[in-house]
Amino acid sequence: MTAPNLSDDMTYDSENIFAKILRGEIPCNKVFEDVHALAFHDINPQAAVHVLVIPKGAYVSNEDFTANASDAEVAGFMRAVGQVARELGLAEPGYRILANHGTDSGQEVPHFHVHIFGGQNLGRMIKPLDK
Repeated sequence: MTAPNLSDDMTYDSENIFAKILRGEIPCNKVFEDVHALAFHDINPQAAVHVLVIPKGAYVSNEDFTANASDAEVAGFMRAVGQVARELGLAEPGYRILANHGTDSGQEVPHFHVHIFGGQNLGRMIKPLDK
């Protein structure tokens, strides 16, 4: 799948898959939901545990979210990420959170989201650069 061309000034597409999940038009395997966030299992997991956490507001990226969301939305979302990891039993063994932003990162869905990976040894985050 080719990642869309995302830029900092991209407008929110209300027809993206996460917007449809939030509206209940597409089902998800829900892990957590509150007023600020929805968490669900990724349909193409990249680790033993791979959950996505999305804010309920219409934000394209972390840049958009941190610049335009209310303090309550930002705090509520980050608390949701931590709560989901704890509820999945990942706090003690460890987990990784990842948020892609834009074309160079490989962001595929233009709705801000955080991946939580765990349930196994994840190794290095990225391979060392050859020098």
